[in-house]
Amino acid sequence: MSTKKTDGEGDAADLSGGEVAKWDPKLTERVMGAIRPLTKLWHRSEVRGLDVFPAGGALVVSNHSGGMFAMDVPVFATGFYERFGFDRPIFTLTFDLVLSGPTGAFFRKTGFIKANHENADEALRSGGVVVVFPGGDYDAYRPSTARNTIDFDGRTGYVRAALNAGVPIVPLVGIGGQESQLYLTRGGELAKLMRLDKLFRAKIMPLSFGFPFGLSAVLPVNVPLPTKIVQQVLEPIDIVAQFGADPDVDEVDAHVRKVMQAALDELAAERRLPVIG
Repeated sequence: MSTKKTDGEGDAADLSGGEVAKWDPKLTERVMGAIRPLTKLWHRSEVRGLDVFPAGGALVVSNHSGGMFAMDVPVFATGFYERFGFDRPIFTLTFDLVLSGPTGAFFRKTGFIKANHENADEALRSGGVVVVFPGGDYDAYRPSTARNTIDFDGRTGYVRAALNAGVPIVPLVGIGGQESQLYLTRGGELAKLMRLDKLFRAKIMPLSFGFPFGLSAVLPVNVPLPTKIVQQVLEPIDIVAQFGADPDVDEVDAHVRKVMQAALDELAAERRLPVIG
């Protein structure tokens, strides 16, 4: 995979300290080479619209699809690094669990950082690209009947993160990931009955149906179907230019979700059949 710069690429990110300094471009390039067959062959992935991606730091705000095997980051990273090379890193805000244990160092070196405002601000100010999924697991495990719905569960913190760092929001929408299994329910009430919110701070107990085990409540783990995944990068949103120096966060959030829903509706209209694309 080439590391050559192309038009539109910003200067190399300043990774002088903190969590962002742990990113390893050479390891990331090797990892991307290894997972490219999965994204390009199994999921026949496309990332459209990268020609509008801004230089410098940017907050990519995306919907989240595919449950335990959500492919949003690998698909986007494959397209982004192919286009712009490895001078500017992609950082993904993630759970503590991902960064703990023996694999924690690996994930840190490939761009995963603990989800908090300090890390997001540091990564954005360094000139990196930060990917955030405001809907989190609530979005990734949405029922298949709502597969083409943008729903962040009322979370708006991403707007403040972009404002604090002085970077644009780049909306990203994806389709296809939620067709990898049949998602039946998030299982919010089931989680309460099982006291998972008290024991593990888990608010959902998702139920899905897939191959080869059929019904699954996270376990047993079914194999994702080879669904075609398409992502669309939308025009960057300069919050201050569009909404003023002291914007209404809820208004900005509503606008972001509106443009994302419109784009997702367009992708859905193009889709001929589930999984096939």
